[in-house]
Formats: sequence, C-alpha cells, structure tokens
Amino acid sequence: MSTGIWWGLLGVVAFSFTVPLTRVAVEGMSPLFIGAGRAVVAAILAALALALTRQRLPQGRQWVRLAVVAGGIVAGFPLLTTFALTSTSASHGAVVIALLPAATATVAVIRGRERPRMLFWVLTAVGVVAAVVFALVQSGGFGSLHWADLLLLGAVVAAAIGYAEGGLLARELGAWQTISWALVVASPVMILLTVVSLGPGMPAATTIQWLSFAYLGVVSMFLGFFAWYRGLAIGPMAQVSQIQLVQPVMSIAWAGLLLGESMTWTTVIGGLVVILCAGAAVRVRLRK
Repeated sequence: MSTGIWWGLLGVVAFSFTVPLTRVAVEGMSPLFIGAGRAVVAAILAALALALTRQRLPQGRQWVRLAVVAGGIVAGFPLLTTFALTSTSASHGAVVIALLPAATATVAVIRGRERPRMLFWVLTAVGVVAAVVFALVQSGGFGSLHWADLLLLGAVVAAAIGYAEGGLLARELGAWQTISWALVVASPVMILLTVVSLGPGMPAATTIQWLSFAYLGVVSMFLGFFAWYRGLAIGPMAQVSQIQLVQPVMSIAWAGLLLGESMTWTTVIGGLVVILCAGAAVRVRLRK
C-alpha cells in the first residue's frame, strides 16, 4: 500500500469522529457557533504555525484557489452539516461521508486530469452504493429523508471541491500549509459569523459538549487535514479519496459507542462490504 494511502487513512480516522461529536455539540450550542467557531479555533492554530515556521506567502492565483478550498471545507461543509445535524441523527449524517469519495474522485479527475481505469469506477460505484444503502438503513430508510438531506448534499459538493483543489495545492504549498492558509483566508468571515452567533450570549453547554467542540476545532478542522492533504498530495488523488469509503462505517460505530445509536448485524455486514470495496478500489492502478 502506498504512503499516500496510509496518510489518507490517518486523516479519515480523525474525520470519522466529526459527525458524532457534532451531534453531541449541537445539543448545547447553536449550529452557527459550532460551524463558524471551530474554524476560528483552527485559524488561530494555523496562524501560529505559519508564523512560527515562517512560511512563504502564496502567490498570484494560489490565493484564489485557497479561497475555493476555504469556501468548501472551512465554511461550506462544517456549516451545512452542523445545521443538518440539528434535526437528524449522526448515523443519517454519515450518508454525507458515504457520498464524498465518489464526488471527490469525480472532481479530482476533472481538475487534476487523472484518468482512472474503468474497473476503478466500477468498484467505486459498488462501494458508494453499499455505503449509501448501509447509512440509509441505519437511519431508518428513505422514508426518513427530509430537508436536512439537501444541506447534506450541498455539504458533499462543497467538500469534494475543497478536497480536490486542496490536494492539488498541497503539491505546491505543502500539506499542512494548504489547510492553514485556507483557514487564515476564511478567518474574517468566520470571526464575524462567530460574533453574530454569540448575540444571545455564550452557549450554556456541558463539559462534554465543549470537549466535542474543541475536537472539531483542533482535529477535524486542523490536524486531520495535515494527514489528509499529505495523502492527496502524494496520491494518486482519485485512489486516496476512496479511503473515505470506510469513514461512514467508523462514524456509525462511534455514534453507537458515544451516543448509544443502534448497531445491528446490518452495521457489521454493511461495514465489511464498504471496507472490501474501498480496499479493492485503492489497489486499481491509474492508467498511464
């Protein structure tokens, strides 16, 4: 297995806690505060890291591309998923993660000019179908779909664009530098939204909810991207992105352990199918 895939897997493990811990946090905080505030926390860490290591400034069009990354993964995905999780379960939210690999691979192929073999797409399609069916069954089936799913779909599109563009930028700026600059670029808007969210006062959250928020800011929005973008930068991007297929399995497992959401044989069998499809997809070489 390539080094890029191992780095990608480490990032996915970090991200797999995002949906369950967001579900914990929204019980005591507003979705706007969580979505914007966690980006502010990460931006502070990013600014410190960039300053202490004296990183060179991005040049020219790199600023525009960083704005695209920021719009996708610093603002779009966190805000949309947080609002969605105010009215749906963490297991249902894992549908987002199940759709991300296919969306990211598609954007990567278009933007990065990668040309996967047909077998790659077949395995990807099977894996995505398995992951989506698995997540929907866990959340109660298609009958439970509602407006929150539109937010989740928007989050998928936003994250796919941010992941693909960020993976390309990481080859130029470096893995952790890319997410750090994106956080800095988005920080003025995120700070403004955080201030607006604090209009009614500070959240009356429990210690567990604050710890969940801290994880979202420090790991989900910052440290996890160190590994993820490094994996995408090493590549091949379309293959590394398929590691995300195991993320809904992990997320639903954490939802069962942390939130007490049901875990049945469907979870076990569905999880195995998703992992096998992901493993097969990443072994398919890109056509030279």
